[in-house]
Amino acid sequence: MAVYDPKSLKAEEFINHEEIEETLRYAEENKHNVALIDEILQKARPQKTATGVVCKGLTHREASVLLACDIPEKIEEIYKIAEEIKLAFYGNRIVLFAPLYLSNYCVNGCVYCPYHMKNKHIPRKKLTQEEVRQEVIALQDMGHKRLAIEAGEDPKNNPIEYILECIKTIYSIKHKNGAIRRVNVNIAATTVENYRKLKEAGIGTYILFQETYHKESYLKLHPTGPKHDYAYHTEAMDRAMEGGIDDVGLGVLFGLELYKYEFAGLIMHAEHLEAVHGVGPHTISVPRIKHADDIDPAAFDNSISDEIFEKITACIRLAVPYTGMIISTRESEAVRSKLLRLGISQVSGGSRTSVGGYAEEERPHDTEQFDVSDQRSLDEVVRWLMENGHIPSFCTACYREGRTGDRFMSLCKNGQILNCCHPNALMTLTEYLVDYASEETKQVGFALIDRELEKIPKEKVREIARQNIADIKNSNRRDFRF
Repeated sequence: MAVYDPKSLKAEEFINHEEIEETLRYAEENKHNVALIDEILQKARPQKTATGVVCKGLTHREASVLLACDIPEKIEEIYKIAEEIKLAFYGNRIVLFAPLYLSNYCVNGCVYCPYHMKNKHIPRKKLTQEEVRQEVIALQDMGHKRLAIEAGEDPKNNPIEYILECIKTIYSIKHKNGAIRRVNVNIAATTVENYRKLKEAGIGTYILFQETYHKESYLKLHPTGPKHDYAYHTEAMDRAMEGGIDDVGLGVLFGLELYKYEFAGLIMHAEHLEAVHGVGPHTISVPRIKHADDIDPAAFDNSISDEIFEKITACIRLAVPYTGMIISTRESEAVRSKLLRLGISQVSGGSRTSVGGYAEEERPHDTEQFDVSDQRSLDEVVRWLMENGHIPSFCTACYREGRTGDRFMSLCKNGQILNCCHPNALMTLTEYLVDYASEETKQVGFALIDRELEKIPKEKVREIARQNIADIKNSNRRDFRF
């Protein structure tokens, strides 16, 4: 029997089944233990120090107790603390990005994904470099600066050389005032050597969803193909970091397995990365299984309600306070609106989940990986965020200034990230408004920027930001950053 060890590099030791089962028993036994719950909540609260605000985070056991707790006033307290943590470290900024699907060729048999190899009626498509160029121009014309590239696992059709060529093409395209400044990569688990190649290509975050941490379920959900290898998949982040990638992003597909099990496994994975590499996940995504070609979410009997989904999000924020949290257009406007208050710091906007979807005038559905619930344009999403008190940010400064991995986390932990993130967000928002926004969005945006400039605490930084914003408005100068 494997023994739990967060510092181990073996999947079944750092994501240990017996430890999760024991954690779930402990959480169930203590879900009404008010004294313990209050102690955990006190530990999670942001604490003011002489150098800023700090958060201790929570262990997987502590966080699991909060997730199991069903006392209404304690749940409200969890939500309140989640919002406090989000504002302390990320302010009211929300980073925007879009997924870019390169290819839906795949050799895996994943039963929850329409790209699985046995699906013979979905059209298979792989973008040429010219088609990549057209997609990127379409995304730049929307105003995007940050992409997450996606591709099925297929050594013949989607080898690492193809992915690297696409990254090079994406970074090379400068259309009007557009530029993709950060490419995050969501591709299958690979080798240390290939991760080194991705690092050399200048990627931002390497993202890989675990789908489920429950090994028995994992093997059933991935019956065929290279993804069937649970250990190889689960240990991918360690190989990525060995390959020099500073920022990695975790996530499970909620609805495949019992959510309390997945939650504990997710927090344990974050603890493992911190224990071994000295830095936890740069991002955690919270997707739920959705309808897609050949996939009916009702076939999976572990689906979760919006209320449970909100609670999961808030508890992740308490447990891993410094991580970026991502919600995609899988979720509706109403759900996304609630989760923004509970810890989410990144959202996609104007997304199309089909291969070659952005260059098409009408949204194509025949090659979509999943149904998009929030089908608003990027302009509509930007305006909605601002009308709800958020600053839409297109900032990529930390990545390009070398503030990644432990360097980013140390800045975040001592609160210094706020001194550059807030003005950077306002400057990149100005770029968006000047170059891409509708008149209605411009009106809302410029008024927001004027108000938010006054909140920059350092007078010198405030005046530099104000001057840079004036230059963006009145000249063709772009890409200022602190």
